[in-house]
Amino acid sequence: MAETADHYIKALLDVYPKGVDLSLTRIGRLLSDLGNPHLQLPPVIHIAGTNGKGSAGAFCRALLEAAGLRVHVHTSPHLVHVHERYRIGRLNGGHYVDDAELLEILQHITTVNDQQPITVFEIITAAAFVLFARHPADAVILEVGLGGRFDATNIIPEPAVSLIMPVALDHQAFLGDTVEQIAFEKAGIIKDSTPVVIGFQAYDGARDVLLRQAEKHKAPVAVYGQDFSACVEHGRMAVQSNRGLLDLPRPRLVGDFQLGNAAAAIEAVYAAGFHLDETTIATAMQKVEWPARMQKLHQGHLKTLLPQQTDLWLDGGHNPAAAQVTSAAMRLLCQQQNRKLALVCGMISTKDSNHYLEAFKGLAERVYTVPVHFSEAGVPADLLAQAARGLGFEAQGFDTIAGAFTAINADYATLPAPVVLVSGSLYLAGEVLQQNGTKPV
Repeated sequence: MAETADHYIKALLDVYPKGVDLSLTRIGRLLSDLGNPHLQLPPVIHIAGTNGKGSAGAFCRALLEAAGLRVHVHTSPHLVHVHERYRIGRLNGGHYVDDAELLEILQHITTVNDQQPITVFEIITAAAFVLFARHPADAVILEVGLGGRFDATNIIPEPAVSLIMPVALDHQAFLGDTVEQIAFEKAGIIKDSTPVVIGFQAYDGARDVLLRQAEKHKAPVAVYGQDFSACVEHGRMAVQSNRGLLDLPRPRLVGDFQLGNAAAAIEAVYAAGFHLDETTIATAMQKVEWPARMQKLHQGHLKTLLPQQTDLWLDGGHNPAAAQVTSAAMRLLCQQQNRKLALVCGMISTKDSNHYLEAFKGLAERVYTVPVHFSEAGVPADLLAQAARGLGFEAQGFDTIAGAFTAINADYATLPAPVVLVSGSLYLAGEVLQQNGTKPV
């Protein structure tokens, strides 16, 4: 018998296919055999999108918890440990699932499945439904794993609201080669007559597809830039909607792009039937947290390897659209502090490394590439450094994150301390948190 849930999941990967096979047939059959736990949940906020899903979920959780509600949260992937995927709602803000309970649920699911065709992601998703059905709560925040239309989470028949965050190119092998095709897959979470909130969309084509699908399903829809919006006014966040104007503190999450994420979450929580006052919303903006999204690491083992006074930032964004918003935030920060940016980057082979790195041209003074050990698809550091040099960067590959940090310490020994950003992969972000001794909360 496996000692931990993590060991058990790793054992499952040796039994069931590792590849992606998007379908609702297997998960539907399994959940039926389990007694349909997905039909026994409190109101569900279902979130899809290429970027911003995690941040939007974090804002939704902060808003509901600030109102004193119990909120279950299922996200993917995890950064350091599988428990991060399952947050059980409590009146004190909730906690990650206990390992013994998760292991017991996983074992029960595989016993019920009885070796029938299934993917490990579907087992992991089914575990969320079983777990959340066991524990009373006021809401569930459910993040799509991949796409939307055939993602295992889309087995939910009637969410309280479908929230679709920015759509961009990513996972083209599974979702399509254009933003319109990808938007169609994301729009698959829209249900008949169920409220839909569409967050900021950089591409008109994507927004048009989402609107057409909402109209097809006769779903009430609220669109960023049309029905609600957010901006900075006098150093604070102003959120305008059909309900009026909210004067709020800027969110705790760093980056102007988070204003749009926050506004979409506020709109989604209202659309789901929860009514919050301005004081509660303001409290949520100040308490929200989401690891590995423009996260500043103030201390830890890796931090000690850098020059004193160095600002160390971590971001799990891994596609060109994410790179654009991350680089914009870092550009502003470097300008404000009059510092240079040193970029530590690691990526996996299914991502567009060239276009990701291009977003940092004219900003990153030097690029230090590292392998991504948490993924079998990690790009070798030397190959990524070669790609960076081909784009005009001064770049060098290293075997470890610690090695890259040690090189930064040497390169800036006689120079002003830089701003260091580690980015390019959620897998890399998880590795940094683990090595630095920073546990996700």
